[in-house]
Amino acid sequence: MGDPAPTELEFADEVAAFFEQEGMPLIAGRVIGWLLVCDPPEQTPAQLAEALQVSRSSISSAVRLLTPSGLVRRTRRPGRRDQYLSIPPDGWSRMLAARYAKTAAFRRVAERGLAALPDSPPERRERLANVHRLYLFLEDELPALWRRWEQAADTPEGTGAKGFDAAASGAGDRT
Repeated sequence: MGDPAPTELEFADEVAAFFEQEGMPLIAGRVIGWLLVCDPPEQTPAQLAEALQVSRSSISSAVRLLTPSGLVRRTRRPGRRDQYLSIPPDGWSRMLAARYAKTAAFRRVAERGLAALPDSPPERRERLANVHRLYLFLEDELPALWRRWEQAADTPEGTGAKGFDAAASGAGDRT
């Protein structure tokens, strides 16, 4: 017999623990976790604070961190002063797209670093050269991966693994 299913709040805490290991504040991870499973899917800051048993100022700080990437969306309803927070259907994709769009920018930073070390011994340049090679690789490969994701997301199966597997079968196709 498997582990018992977590409660919604336990799930939010598990998401928070995952993202905390990635350097994100715990409350931001809890907001992500809660917004992934809450009903209704749009929550006011007051609803989030109550559900997560934290202060509204903690929610506000987390939302300021999560909205620039597009992962969390703020909306207002006509005639209402409250803002509503949600993870839009394409929120994860937008967040990753924004992150991947910075690949070329950091590759250029690494190139400037290598240019600053023109006469340095190879062992001194190695760490930075490895980063530069990685970002060159990512810059080349991510567009094709992203196209396959978009194809998979548009399949009738939805955005699940089956749709991705079907689209990925053309993985060697680079148009």
